[in-house]
Amino acid sequence: MTPFQDLVDLASERLGGAVLLANDEFFAPKEALLKPAAAEWREHEYTERGKWMDGWETRRRREPGYDWCIVRLGLPGVVRGLVVDTAFFRGNFPESCSVEGCNVSGTPDPRQIADEAEWFEILPQSPLEGNTANLFPVTGDRRVTHLRLNIYPDGGVARLRVHGWAQPAWTRFALGGGEVDLAALENGGWVPACSDMFFGHRQNLILPGRSLFMGDGWETRRRRGPGHDWSIIRLGAPGAIHRIELDTDHFKGNAPGRASLEAVHAPGATVEALTAEGAGWMPLLDEVRLQPHTRHRWEDEVRPIGPVTHARLNIFPDGGVARLRLFGTFALAPGS
Repeated sequence: MTPFQDLVDLASERLGGAVLLANDEFFAPKEALLKPAAAEWREHEYTERGKWMDGWETRRRREPGYDWCIVRLGLPGVVRGLVVDTAFFRGNFPESCSVEGCNVSGTPDPRQIADEAEWFEILPQSPLEGNTANLFPVTGDRRVTHLRLNIYPDGGVARLRVHGWAQPAWTRFALGGGEVDLAALENGGWVPACSDMFFGHRQNLILPGRSLFMGDGWETRRRRGPGHDWSIIRLGAPGAIHRIELDTDHFKGNAPGRASLEAVHAPGATVEALTAEGAGWMPLLDEVRLQPHTRHRWEDEVRPIGPVTHARLNIFPDGGVARLRLFGTFALAPGS
């Protein structure tokens, strides 16, 4: 896996991503670009317009120009890499592509975004290979809310993935002292490390909404020796945590027996520093018993330890957790 692919897909449908507009989608609809599942092939299936393809495909261009579509990211952020997947497009893939970005507020009309937004280059025109997940690392630090995928001159793309860091625009309510989930992926939270994620990815812990099924959480393998499993969460912004929710939804025979949480104020700390002895972790929630398939809440039990930047969830000895919410208020003092 290319390093950027470990970052969140900012365009994910699950997070609110959508393809808003395309200049052409004659053979296959633009919406398929962001489907969460990998593209599939149906050998003998045709529509009244031609071969059924799992992706976005435009007609054969007979005049100068190129085709394009506009994507609204589910999470505004900084793009670190793109996957332009031409799976099963062998004789009908574009020769090349480019990607532009813009940062707009609100929800303007898609045509207005296309015509009036201040677009800037994210990926220069780059060659594509057919039936391939084409990977493009990206540099730059500009915040993006929408992308424009340009394909030259025409053809089909199965899937588009936009990996990067979420960069929310903090609301006046939250900055004024209102409660916010400091760990949420949509608020800039991230899970940089865990002890194990054999059955379920660590980032699932901080996805929005309730989990959909058991595989939609973080789950470790069965521990056969001493010790316990853990995940480290980097908060979206430094803050004081005063309420915790931990959900073992769908984990009925494999929930952890107990859990505890610690926290530390360590801006910019590396994973190596956070996992070293003497990292300065402070108890946030003492060890508590967990129930299977249950949404747990603690407030009075949460220790008032002040502003922190990271939290560590410890589960004993192993098992699965669907979601973790760390509610608190921002630390806005200088140097926080």
